[in-house]
Amino acid sequence: MKLYSYWRSSAAYRVRIGLALKGLAHTIEPVHLLAGGGEQHRAAYRELQPQGLVPVLVEEDGGVLFQSLAILEYLEERWPQPPLLPRGARDRAFVRAFALVLACEVHPLNNLRVLRYLAEDLRADEEARTRWIRHWITLGFEACEAMLARHGPEERFVCGDGPTLAEICLVPQMYNARRYGCDLSPYPRLQAADEAARALPAFLAAAPERQADAPVEAGA
Repeated sequence: MKLYSYWRSSAAYRVRIGLALKGLAHTIEPVHLLAGGGEQHRAAYRELQPQGLVPVLVEEDGGVLFQSLAILEYLEERWPQPPLLPRGARDRAFVRAFALVLACEVHPLNNLRVLRYLAEDLRADEEARTRWIRHWITLGFEACEAMLARHGPEERFVCGDGPTLAEICLVPQMYNARRYGCDLSPYPRLQAADEAARALPAFLAAAPERQADAPVEAGA
């Protein structure tokens, strides 16, 4: 399999984690989202992914998959072990809801093309864009922390004794929160789950600073 990825893309980061947790061999095809106006806008890439976004997963038989959560659900169906979702139906619904808050409510509002629109079309300066990013991360994290409190007693991970789709979405968003200087002190359970997940080999291997296309200073 081949994964079209950008080292700092949250969506690509999710899929890298999923592939690593499943132990699935793959190669990375870097797509630089900034160089030359963005390689994702080139005609050849648009033929592969009509939206011009990462990630894209291309299978050995030529099958093409995109949208990170759809890819992760596909991996779960094809290779169910180790599972990315808990056993119980209610717990699975909880994990999916938690993941969707981060992947569909927070991340899209802080995506590169949204920030570019804020800067170029709405003339928002860097300070305003940073406030924008922190605002949406804060709303999402407040909701997720409350969801954890309502779900039950504190566990090592979001739901159970192992990482799930919840951590796959949480860890990249926590990376973004630290990048933009968000105050994480109000979210002790999110911090605990993030720390537990990032200590695992699969999460370490998928980290942005460990990607071949990451600039040297990112790993410093």
